Amino acid sequence: MTASNPVTVDRAAAAVTSETIVAPNDSALTPRKVRRRWDLTLVGIALAALFLIPYVVMVLGSLKPRSEILRIPPTYIPEQWRPDNYATMWNTPETPLPFNLVSTLVISVFATVVVLLVAIPAAYYTARKQFPGKVAFLGLVLVTQMLQPVVLVTGLLREFFTLGINDTWLAMILVNAAFNLSFAVWILHSFFASVPVEIEEAAQLDGLSRFQILTRVSLPLVWPGIVTATIFAFVSCWNEFAASLVILTTPENQPLSVALTKFIGQYDTAWQYVFAISTVGIVPVVILFALIEKRLVAGLTAGSVK
Repeated sequence: MTASNPVTVDRAAAAVTSETIVAPNDSALTPRKVRRRWDLTLVGIALAALFLIPYVVMVLGSLKPRSEILRIPPTYIPEQWRPDNYATMWNTPETPLPFNLVSTLVISVFATVVVLLVAIPAAYYTARKQFPGKVAFLGLVLVTQMLQPVVLVTGLLREFFTLGINDTWLAMILVNAAFNLSFAVWILHSFFASVPVEIEEAAQLDGLSRFQILTRVSLPLVWPGIVTATIFAFVSCWNEFAASLVILTTPENQPLSVALTKFIGQYDTAWQYVFAISTVGIVPVVILFALIEKRLVAGLTAGSVK
């Protein structure tokens, strides 16, 4: 039996280390992979440009005079820059836009808060408790997602007249909250169900009550789901049009989505104001997406990778 040479062993170890560490780095820099990475980047840029072009046209149109917008053939870059469109649109006699913007913010924010206040305990209970008719209840929640406010607007209108809250912010807050509640319950139910029960049992042994377990233990773990439900409910409330058009009849109470139609007439349309109001209308949503984009992506992709 012969003893191994220390020099040979060291060289062999160095060779193995070189193969296991350097080789993957060399293969990662192959021309094929670099070309594929650039191809994917170019495709992403092309898709982003495709989706951004309509918004760019809208913003540029809001900075043109009406005559230039209607010119044939059209021009994309304004020849006469009219940033004063954003100032004059607030004082147009067609509609009180400052009140419409406040109405949209109030309805969207409070409806989203109501959705979260109801959906969080409902989703937590359905995820943690077994009760008769649980499957039927979740199925009924899913069925309500298939309905739209415009389908039930006649019945809602009569109900609000009976309650004496027709043509009020409260009516639209209740409508938007009701029709966005099912989605929030479903997505939060999935997140609460993914949290191991053992974590809550350990917290219960430490003396926490059920409410403390929900607020201190479970909610931080399902935060991506809460963000996802929040953004979808807020955007849906912000863009709601049909029910607002019927239920809100006072111009000051109507949201921007309804106020925008006041600038579109049968024979004449103030396109410069239509573009300007549309631009202002998307700013809050864009800011909201920018602030919580990371958590929104985490919520949408949760469970996709184990």
